[in-house]
Amino acid sequence: MAHRLVGFAVAALLAGMLLAGTSQASELPVIYNGVLGYAQSSSSASPPGANDWSCKPSRAHPRPVILVHGTFEDMSGSWQALSPLLHDNGYCVFALNYGSSGGSGQLGIYATGEIAQSAEQLASFVTRVLGATGASKVDLVGHSQGGMMPRYYLRFLGGATKVHTLVGLSPSNHGTTVNGLFTLASLVPGATAFFGFCTACEEQAAGSAFLTKLNAGKDTVTGVHYTVIQTANDEVVTPYTSAFLSGSNVTNILLQGQCILDQGEHLSMPYDHIADRDVLNALDPAHQVAPACTPVLPVVGG
Repeated sequence: MAHRLVGFAVAALLAGMLLAGTSQASELPVIYNGVLGYAQSSSSASPPGANDWSCKPSRAHPRPVILVHGTFEDMSGSWQALSPLLHDNGYCVFALNYGSSGGSGQLGIYATGEIAQSAEQLASFVTRVLGATGASKVDLVGHSQGGMMPRYYLRFLGGATKVHTLVGLSPSNHGTTVNGLFTLASLVPGATAFFGFCTACEEQAAGSAFLTKLNAGKDTVTGVHYTVIQTANDEVVTPYTSAFLSGSNVTNILLQGQCILDQGEHLSMPYDHIADRDVLNALDPAHQVAPACTPVLPVVGG
């Protein structure tokens, strides 16, 4: 009898080790380095862990997460950190390229077209995700224009009934100066060639007709939770405070208020481990974990 018990114990231990090894092996590498992330990305590919159309949300994370990149960017280059991080934490993750104009998409440069049309593309993508997953709502996480553009979808295209949470990383919510847009174009290879054809750039300028319409009356819509994560070092959304929203359903986070060692700026935001931890906390506020205060570098992240 004792030998049988020992045998069962050994078998259970081996099975547990096998399962643990399988679980660990299924995790995807999270690249907290923007230089490496952009270097190994492809504008025609989904980021790691995203766009598995057979994925079904779990009880712990019942809402799929859709990642929305920023101006001149694409889904692969923007989400080499956050997409696998969300996947490894048990989320169904989806991402899209949107807003190609004047042939920019052929060069992997997106989010240059009219923002209202981009919001319509997002609306169609949300409908597709809901249909595939069976979920009733999604959560949205966007960087730069990708954190602001969904607000048009929420306010004018019926998105408020399909979205639970919107998280913006350095979103251009109240616009930026022209110098900020020129800075962004100079930092993204190939973007300067399309700057003159970038309707979205004009619409993100502070005081534009588009932003005046978007922000008229109030910043938010009822029923949606908003989190804005911003850096004081933002050289694109200027002044950096223009990213923040007002409203009882808004949480505004300044990264340097959490950790003075975080010197990340606009481009590094998706690769900033502190910002990405804030994203996880915003999506699952019942299980928040304080971000580790360790250095984050400009452009590179970390």
